[in-house]
Amino acid sequence: MRRRLAAAAALTGAALLISACGTADAEPDGGDATGGTATVKVQLQWFFQAQFAGYIAAVEQGFYAEEGLDVELIEGGVDIVPQTVLAQGQADYAIAWVPKALASREQGAQITDVGQIFARSGTYQVAFADSGISGPADLRGKKVGNWGFGNEFELFAAMTQAGLDPGSDVTLVQQQFDMQALLRGDIDAAQAMSYNEYAQLLEAENPDTGELYTPEDFTVLDWNEVGTAMLQDAIWADTSKLDDPAYQEQTVKFLTGTIKGWAYCRDNPEECRDLSVAAGSTLGASHQLWQVNEVNKLIWPSSGGIGLIDEADWARTVELSLATKNQDGQTVLTAEPEGLAYTNDYINQALEAAAADGVDVTGSGFTPLTVTLNPGGA
Repeated sequence: MRRRLAAAAALTGAALLISACGTADAEPDGGDATGGTATVKVQLQWFFQAQFAGYIAAVEQGFYAEEGLDVELIEGGVDIVPQTVLAQGQADYAIAWVPKALASREQGAQITDVGQIFARSGTYQVAFADSGISGPADLRGKKVGNWGFGNEFELFAAMTQAGLDPGSDVTLVQQQFDMQALLRGDIDAAQAMSYNEYAQLLEAENPDTGELYTPEDFTVLDWNEVGTAMLQDAIWADTSKLDDPAYQEQTVKFLTGTIKGWAYCRDNPEECRDLSVAAGSTLGASHQLWQVNEVNKLIWPSSGGIGLIDEADWARTVELSLATKNQDGQTVLTAEPEGLAYTNDYINQALEAAAADGVDVTGSGFTPLTVTLNPGGA
């Protein structure tokens, strides 16, 4: 088994580096073009889990190697800001949510979205079904959990749309990256990712029944349905290096391998569950299969091809980032993004290359699994 997965090593502070002054590889080569193998470092935004199954599969199944790339996936963590790691030249590419990455660009990070892997938002706000919360307006007067750090703006946009002031109409509570505060009754609604924390609820025992909780026990506010969804997992490249033909070629090859990895996980979810567990995920096999399945829902079907940046989705994300205020009256962005914030040039070439190799890049026939979660996600 190929092992190019690395635990978090490149810690970074909250401060953003103004300019990229170096590269992870001094001279990125095109792999096949030179007959050699180029080493590529990719900074993930969280710990190894099926959220990144496509990248893990591309390493382990040799899809990157076929492109002449030796890809090292660098595990993320609470104190790691992927786009900053990229801007500092400590990685060749980074996986990051669009609003947060755009905020970093506004502060000087020279990064460009070259592949929008998640076409849909995976963020929920979850409450118990008997809480009386069935829409954003019902959050008035409630204790509302959120993670902060820019993860809360879809929630704030929904509350604003419903006529609520996030700074005065609700009690905001800093939430840990689990669901214990909701289960204990410390908060009325909790932030959750469809592929992770929501599953943790369904893996927990309902003390009233002695059985696991079921979806009927909860109300889910899905920002895709509310209309305040923002773009999430994207592949970011170094803007200044995109002037280099070698880096351009490497970017197309990296995207091509990535497309093949995610298509593999669409068609082989159980195998990608196992790869995610083997990569070191602390959550169990049923949880990881749930996560592969839910992440696939965020990607497939993809009418334009996986990774293609939809202009309308991009514009909505920017608009919400400019207009939505947090409890302190601050917005994610203060101005429209300048320069090359995104481009479809490289993903279009990668889609063409992957399709030429027989890969289904749209997944029009995708059908999700029905996953049974075990206690604790085992």
